[in-house]
Amino acid sequence: MVIAHRLSTIRTADRIVVLGDGRGAETGTHAGLLTRSGAYTRLLATQLTS
Repeated sequence: MVIAHRLSTIRTADRIVVLGDGRGAETGTHAGLLTRSGAYTRLLATQLTS
């Protein structure tokens, strides 16, 4: 298990769990989460523009 703030750290993980409001908001691979355009995609976009 890895807890990371920098999403580049977990990009190759087998499974990523995105937490929101103390719960699992989304679960999947990097590629799978990007196709959903949800919380993970928004977090990634924030990090890429910073």
